[in-house]
Amino acid sequence: MVLLLAVLLLLATFSTKISDKLGVPGLVIFMGIGMLFGKGGLGLVEFSDPVLAQQIANMCLLFILFQGGFSTKQEVLKDAWVPSSLLATIGVIVTALVVGLGIYFILGIELAYALLIGSIISSTDAAAIFALLKGRVLKGSLRVTLESESASNDPMAIILTVAMIRLIQGQADTVVGMIVNLVGQLIVGVLVGALVAKIGVFLFNKLRLKEQSFYYVLALGVALLSYGLAELLYGNGFLSVFITGIIIGNTDYVFKRGMALFIEGVSTFSHVMLFLILGFLLIPQEATLVWKEGLIVALTLIFVARPIAVFLIVAFHKYDFRDKLFLSWAGIKGAVPVVLATYPLAAGLDMGSYIFNIVFFVVLISTTLQGSTIDWVAKKLGLFVGVRQQPTHSLELISMAEAQVEVIEYEVTSSSRAREEKINKLDLPDQTLVLSITRGNDLITPRGWTRIKEGDILIILVRYDERDLVLACLEEHNIDSAKLSMATSG
Repeated sequence: MVLLLAVLLLLATFSTKISDKLGVPGLVIFMGIGMLFGKGGLGLVEFSDPVLAQQIANMCLLFILFQGGFSTKQEVLKDAWVPSSLLATIGVIVTALVVGLGIYFILGIELAYALLIGSIISSTDAAAIFALLKGRVLKGSLRVTLESESASNDPMAIILTVAMIRLIQGQADTVVGMIVNLVGQLIVGVLVGALVAKIGVFLFNKLRLKEQSFYYVLALGVALLSYGLAELLYGNGFLSVFITGIIIGNTDYVFKRGMALFIEGVSTFSHVMLFLILGFLLIPQEATLVWKEGLIVALTLIFVARPIAVFLIVAFHKYDFRDKLFLSWAGIKGAVPVVLATYPLAAGLDMGSYIFNIVFFVVLISTTLQGSTIDWVAKKLGLFVGVRQQPTHSLELISMAEAQVEVIEYEVTSSSRAREEKINKLDLPDQTLVLSITRGNDLITPRGWTRIKEGDILIILVRYDERDLVLACLEEHNIDSAKLSMATSG
């Protein structure tokens, strides 16, 4: 089993090269590898316990959401927090209702089960969105809206799914009671998440651990504490851990850069394991029996429910018709719907296996159809600006004590004031240092007389309170969030 696990992880890692070329999220290939080795394929892995699968999936999802919150920058939230928050809450509810009612009228499935399916597939996938938009520059605030929505809408989908299962099982007597329960979970989740985040930051700064590796252990402990405490207090643990991630990710403390890399690695591993295990559960022979229903649900979701939710929610915001079309098309499904599809199985619902197979088809169609065409749609709508150059070299600042500096990466564009200028003529603050210049595949050691070229990526050491001043020295106009990625030190 250890050797087999090693083979699966290596295959999943190599498969990312294929997914990058096809423009399809790696989760589809990960799940395919699981299906190949599972009982529906080669039969090398015997795994058919839905309860254990749900427990493992929840643990993986916990760390995925923690990293999603950790990587959501405060600047991004400020730019599009209103529309993205509405899409992540009311938009999820509207999507679930429209899909549920569509399934009820078209397929004739019992209304409660139809709404359950709608709830399961109501959220967009943060991993897919971040991967597909990486390096892409879109007009306006489309990118930050999509990233903020996808990073924050999973808790609402989870809450709706659990509520519908409870309703089907007769544990939620009235709609009013269900609403009260939902609101209570949201409030407790937010409060616990914020409290644990403050405790975590305090511990990071005050413990002064001699071994750097124990900061990684502490980060995992904080994430688990946030989830467990919220669940103990009848709140939503997933929302709590997401809030904890947001606050910790936007607060300064020691060894932050090191922990960011570690948390990202744990999240990536969780993604791989999650879809391998879900692939083990899936039996292709059974799944093909519901392909028609899966296709109908997917088309209803993509072409009806998501557009209705988007056009309704952002009707009074600064988005034109083309923006709304793109936001509608970019509502890609992924990790959370497949995880939630195990909930009916674990709960022992009569239609659990049927629902799991339908959700599989919906996710498969969404990721392949929407994921592989998102660039094409953006270009056709005139919203695609270009691809930001990814530096072939990077420099990290990892501090074990409190500091007042950070490392930023800045791409020199045609409108940059720094273009064709020597470094010593930029009037940078005294405490600012250009550490290196990436030009194509070359790494250039900067000197005062080094002339900066368009397309260069500058790696700069700046003080926190002088960041805006440094950007003003480099940029002719207001800095675009897509041009700047900040690597924050402790």
